Amino acid sequence: QVQLVESGGGLVQAGGSLRLSCAASGRIYSINTMGWYRQAPGKQRELVALIVSTGNTNYADSVKGRFTISRDNAENTVFLQMNSLKVEDTAVYYCRVGGLRTTTHPAYSTDYWGKGTLVTVSS
Repeated sequence: QVQLVESGGGLVQAGGSLRLSCAASGRIYSINTMGWYRQAPGKQRELVALIVSTGNTNYADSVKGRFTISRDNAENTVFLQMNSLKVEDTAVYYCRVGGLRTTTHPAYSTDYWGKGTLVTVSS
């Protein structure tokens, strides 16, 4: 059984910073991609940032230069450092791990979603 535990959301003023964390636990053999998505009220879920096992990253244009994604492969944890936050960054942020293989079934890969953490940026 694999679990994702997110933390770090909250209320911050515009221009401020927050750091999100997402730790995957369980009988994990390897994880290919780790990323953050967000969904604002009335909008579709969108990709914020993605990092693959090699360290390559991908960012939404709206967050480039302000957000930084990183991962700790030994701890199966992904981080999202969010600086210069804007009101339009307000959303529920979801962690997603892709291509996760467990020690019990290493031939199969599965994707998992976290439950989400709310980030509210006030003006």
